[in-house]
Amino acid sequence: MASLLQQLGLFLFFFVYLSLVSSDSHHHHHPLDSLTPSEFHQVQAIVKGSNPGSSHNITFQYVGLDEPDKPTLLSWLSNPNSTTTPPPRRAFVITRLHGQTHEIIVDLSSQSVISDKVYTGHGYPLLTIEEQVAASELPLTYPPFIASIKRRKLKLSDVVCSTFSVGWFGEERSRRILKILCFYTDGTVNLYMRPIEGVSIVVDLDEMKITEYHDRSTVPVPVPEAEGTEYRLSKQKPPFGPHLHGVSAMQPDGPGFKINEHNIRWANWDFHVSFDARAGLIISLASIYDLEKHKFRRVLYKGYLSELFVPYMDPTEEWYYKTFFDLGEFGFGLCTVPLQPSADCPSNAVFMDGYYAGQDGKPVKVSNAFCIFEQEAGRIMWRHTELAIPGENIREVRPEVSLVVRMVATVGNYDYVLNWEFKPCGSIKVGVGLTGILEVKGVSYTHTSQIKEDVYGTLLAHNTIGVNHDHFLTYHLDLDVDGYANSFVKGNLETKRVKDNISPRKSYWTVVSETAKTESDAQIQLRSKPVELIVVNPNKKTKLGNFIGYRLIPGSLSSSLLSDDDYPQIRGAFTKYDVWVTPYNKSEKWAGGLYMDQSRGDDTLAIWSQRNREIENKDIVLWYTMGFHHVPCQEDFPVMPILNGGFELRPTNFFDGNPVLKTKPPTHEQWSNCTTKS
Repeated sequence: MASLLQQLGLFLFFFVYLSLVSSDSHHHHHPLDSLTPSEFHQVQAIVKGSNPGSSHNITFQYVGLDEPDKPTLLSWLSNPNSTTTPPPRRAFVITRLHGQTHEIIVDLSSQSVISDKVYTGHGYPLLTIEEQVAASELPLTYPPFIASIKRRKLKLSDVVCSTFSVGWFGEERSRRILKILCFYTDGTVNLYMRPIEGVSIVVDLDEMKITEYHDRSTVPVPVPEAEGTEYRLSKQKPPFGPHLHGVSAMQPDGPGFKINEHNIRWANWDFHVSFDARAGLIISLASIYDLEKHKFRRVLYKGYLSELFVPYMDPTEEWYYKTFFDLGEFGFGLCTVPLQPSADCPSNAVFMDGYYAGQDGKPVKVSNAFCIFEQEAGRIMWRHTELAIPGENIREVRPEVSLVVRMVATVGNYDYVLNWEFKPCGSIKVGVGLTGILEVKGVSYTHTSQIKEDVYGTLLAHNTIGVNHDHFLTYHLDLDVDGYANSFVKGNLETKRVKDNISPRKSYWTVVSETAKTESDAQIQLRSKPVELIVVNPNKKTKLGNFIGYRLIPGSLSSSLLSDDDYPQIRGAFTKYDVWVTPYNKSEKWAGGLYMDQSRGDDTLAIWSQRNREIENKDIVLWYTMGFHHVPCQEDFPVMPILNGGFELRPTNFFDGNPVLKTKPPTHEQWSNCTTKS
């Protein structure tokens, strides 16, 4: 009977699979399009069909597009009017089966598994939401934990638990484990502000059971008070303020951009967007139209957030392991939240959904995963007033309109707002906003006068310490500046003394340019000296003879202060420098390595770069890390006002002149209650 049921189950898998293939086969996807819901179903059926006796034990840790090799894709793109069939659609799949990690490549075109390898290195794949939920529920039925809650005189029904990755601290052997910490929600939904201290729980994910339990509190630390922790508007009490008047974005002619599946065209920009379970939003094939050359010119082949390193600065027993790698452990795509119209995005925004594979391989929809909108907000694109010419009063102003693509990922307590902003002048601004809830520690202190030791943070409220920590966001920026063969130029700003008394001046600064030959030449700590960072196309020049380029304008400059031999820093060694440049390699996508959970730092950007490969006049990738040292303050309590940072990619001799010189200002609606004075 069991054999018959297995055969029947296998038949049903292939029946569903074949029906999905036939329904999707008539449509040709762009080679960089995200996997569709039907493709996720196909992948699930193919993978399970290749393991008929164990299909019910397979967990899908990651399913994403296995993109074509870059030369193959560029060749296909170079013939836009050709009837050539696009490169084959393939999926890269990481599964867990019988305690092993499998790397599988599924060819959706041939409907087959073309590669299935067991990974035997260090580290584990992305954690699924389902296994985290299952692990977080285990303490609520675990007798020792129930006893600890009773001893603290808390109500079990108001206890909520959450999962925390454990890192790596020199252990020779490891298992897939998580630590569980619990919080008290009596009187508030702001659970992270009411930690239950002293209880340590370890869950084995493969066995899905509690394997370690410790209650270290002989005299339990008080749970921080609920009063003042609510952030829901419905729970707030007067006085309110300040009063804000609404501002409406009106576009009488509709949006100025067009969306064709995953492709977006706006003003002089054309680019592709996609969604990934690990990276979240991915921008590809960004090109800008050159009015003088009458064609689109490539700027960015691919850009996305590669890793987010968040180490906390409390070395005590219950906190030392809190050194998170949010993309590689938890996944920004998995943590992407639906955007709220007219709140997360303005009223003129257009929304796109995203999909990822759940633990069972089935597609999970994230509604409103991205929003796309034009914004003006009173910013100026360029202006000049000229008063020096007698009898003339010249004033020319062009208001700036830009296009923004936005997503938000909520990773536990923190909310991250990610923006890609495209400007008509050719700039791409990448923005990051940090908000949400701080990670706090319960203590006995109620006033700073009581503190006689290092508490590793700031007293924010009674019994509440906001722990010092960092946020390091590392971006993968595969720039193709007017072609894929590029070089990285450092323009060092050096002070020169005026010689031979040719001027009353004693000094000036000048630019001494240096082209990076190998990877080590391009490893830069930006605080050491002023420098201009430009990716140039050494094979193309402007009419005046300058190399065509794009410049990185850095944002927040905060690099890691951890020692090089500290275990979290070994894993996060890619934060040692603000800038790295590597030759393009399809497999080098994640700055911390493919298997980030409990990784050992042996597959990072820092390790790849030890080969010191040539990068001059090559297809290169720029890696940029922007950082925030976060010393909490009382204004961050109970919910943190957004802290913004970012960087800019700006054309530098890319055009022969100002590309928006002839841009006409947009027309504005005149409202009856508005007056203007000339």
